[in-house]
Amino acid sequence: MADGEEKPLRKVAEAFEELQTIVNSQPQELGLALLCNACSLILPFFVGLGIALKFAEMDYVSKVEDLCEASKTIISVQSMIDQDIQHNTVKKCGSNSRNLLRVKRALDMMKVLFEQILATEGNSLKCSASTAYTQVFAAHHGFAIRKAATAGMLLLPTKSRFLTMLNEDGTFLINFP
Repeated sequence: MADGEEKPLRKVAEAFEELQTIVNSQPQELGLALLCNACSLILPFFVGLGIALKFAEMDYVSKVEDLCEASKTIISVQSMIDQDIQHNTVKKCGSNSRNLLRVKRALDMMKVLFEQILATEGNSLKCSASTAYTQVFAAHHGFAIRKAATAGMLLLPTKSRFLTMLNEDGTFLINFP
């Protein structure tokens, strides 16, 4: 693999490390556009999981696009949340705050997925993805969606195929935090 090839996992790590630095350096507020940029880097991970989690990919893309659109007029995450609180729309379907919550859950799922990839042996993603789904999404989904997600796990690519689609050779597993 050539050194110049894109490594999505490394790009995501760098983007979220930058966000962490900003969040930890009070009192600077986290820019909404910067968050949207980092979140958009996660998309190849959903695509790499294939049809199995297509519903999550579509929802994630929609929510990130909505937040990116909001970032054209709202500077920071805090001001976006404050605006939703002021308008009493925090819990309203399609509100920026609710979209942020949905994006956060998707990020949490990816985090757990990669933790599980590190913790499990073999070439199957089924157990890793099932654990990630159960820990993050299952409590928020009804019976029909949980069953569809369970059935979708049978369509996941292998771990090696997933890493190949992400242009990773597996060496990240040694140093992944």
